[in-house]
Amino acid sequence: MEQILILINEMAPYLLLGFLIAGLMHAFIPSTIYSRYLAHQNFKSVALATLFGIPLPLCSCGVIPTAMSLRREGASKGATTAFLIATPQTGVDSIIATYSLMGLPFAIVRPIAALVTALLGGELANLTEGKGDETSGKESIFECSNCNTSEDKPLTFIGKLKEALHYAFIDMMQDIGKWLVIGLIVAGMITIFVPDSAFEVFKDNSIASMLLVLCIAVPMYLCATGSIPIAVALMMKGLTPGAGLVLLMAGPACNIASILVINKVLGRKSLITYLVSIITGAISFGLVIDHVLPRQWFLSNLIAQDACCHESQSWFSIGCTILLMVLLANALILYFIGRYNSKTITINTDTMKQTFIINGMNCNHCRTSAEKAILSVPGVTSASVDLATKVAQVEGTATAEAICKAVEEVGFSCKEA
Repeated sequence: MEQILILINEMAPYLLLGFLIAGLMHAFIPSTIYSRYLAHQNFKSVALATLFGIPLPLCSCGVIPTAMSLRREGASKGATTAFLIATPQTGVDSIIATYSLMGLPFAIVRPIAALVTALLGGELANLTEGKGDETSGKESIFECSNCNTSEDKPLTFIGKLKEALHYAFIDMMQDIGKWLVIGLIVAGMITIFVPDSAFEVFKDNSIASMLLVLCIAVPMYLCATGSIPIAVALMMKGLTPGAGLVLLMAGPACNIASILVINKVLGRKSLITYLVSIITGAISFGLVIDHVLPRQWFLSNLIAQDACCHESQSWFSIGCTILLMVLLANALILYFIGRYNSKTITINTDTMKQTFIINGMNCNHCRTSAEKAILSVPGVTSASVDLATKVAQVEGTATAEAICKAVEEVGFSCKEA
């Protein structure tokens, strides 16, 4: 328990700062900027998709519908693949949290690795698809006439600031908080229950350490921030710094859910390109850390943490930890209130209204993507998607087939209730 509290105290100030920056980005940067320049099948679109994706604070599940929405709006497969690779590996919140626990070298190498692997994956996707995959000219779900959401209404500076704070400390807390807590608990359990001799065979063995981490990380769901304490715990048990980077890259970027969706929406070629780029890039950068760069760069922060484990924490860190716990508790309470209230939802018998069950949504980004996809369908006048119950209430004259097709195009399953 003490080890978990130490990790939280180290991360709390940086996490709060990262969440705040993420909220400001969400509120003040128009969503259309991320899709306007990604339609062409060339390196420029891949590079822009990568640069757009690296700072975005999207969790591993949230990036899938976002990327599928970009694809549906007209982004090329190369740009979509690059966005899928770069975005879950990093984010302003996870980069800042990486610096807090793992030091500046890891915080620098992590986005660089995401940049290189995304550029590689995007270009490979363009090459394997050939020149006939131009997708410009498709309707944008953000520019359709049916999308009468609150995002279309101009907000004052104070309104945008409120939106930023709500997104940072309520929406993101609901999306990432659970996985952050799980990551901290797993890290504490590794530290307490796994003996130091357990990884003795992997000590200073880069390839063996990385293969072990890949076997654990690729099928498992890990968010970019939640993977940090787990990587720290494994490194403190003897795995190499390169293996720690492999976990930070492959864990958030690959999981069974993303593999299935990418195979369904983008096709097998894109899936193979996606996996090869991430795994090859992760191992390559891991080897660079273990055998080219000074290892002390990547271990000094762990040594410092180990040395100060029994020292008193600053009041500022303790205050940030308390605030973080309060925000996490608030997000959890709001989530369960939403689940309780959603039980009262009834299926409307009005012939102009339809009810659908949408499976595959795990966060607020997923809900928003599904809602925008429904609103893009001609004939839909309003739509409301409830994350807790997976129920969508749709009003308008659009057919059920058209609505379900739009939802499935962004990576979810849909059926009429």
